[in-house]
Amino acid sequence: MQEEIIIAGFGGQGVLSMGKILAYSGVMQEMEVSWMPSYGPEMRGGTANVTVILSDTRIGSPVLHEFDTAIILNQQSMDKFESLVKPGGTLIYDSNGIVHHPKRTDISIFRIDATDEAARINSPKTFNMMVLGGYLKVKPVVLMKNVLKGLKKSLPERHHHLIAMNEKALIHGGEIIREISHNDLVRV
Repeated sequence: MQEEIIIAGFGGQGVLSMGKILAYSGVMQEMEVSWMPSYGPEMRGGTANVTVILSDTRIGSPVLHEFDTAIILNQQSMDKFESLVKPGGTLIYDSNGIVHHPKRTDISIFRIDATDEAARINSPKTFNMMVLGGYLKVKPVVLMKNVLKGLKKSLPERHHHLIAMNEKALIHGGEIIREISHNDLVRV
């Protein structure tokens, strides 16, 4: 098994944190892991993405030109990465700010309205954990117990009191993600 993932959006959305938590989760599960962040000099508000590879065999290269899964959190990332999902792959996106919804019919497409949900429950800091929870519902490549260990490893100790809230957000993300049928794509 090898899962090659790109998570892309604006700086400040928790893109790099999601990737780091996935990477630590893979390590806790004794997988081979690659985590490669990329972000512009403007950081918060600029574009950011991270590639994560989780594998049960040695990883040949951390450099990827196509992905099994793309998690897309803004329109610029949709424009750049939708075409780089492998046929038969998965695209997950938060619809907030997306003007041109995905159109491909050779991949599975899932929508998670995590921005709206985080605002609705007045918990904007849980947005990225909802997205990660949605991804793990669709592709359970790591066990939840290892995700929680990864979360604990990636959070500074002074923020460990937030782990329970993040666990709830992970679970809730799995509840709110929805697969988009190809008929729905035509109407969007």
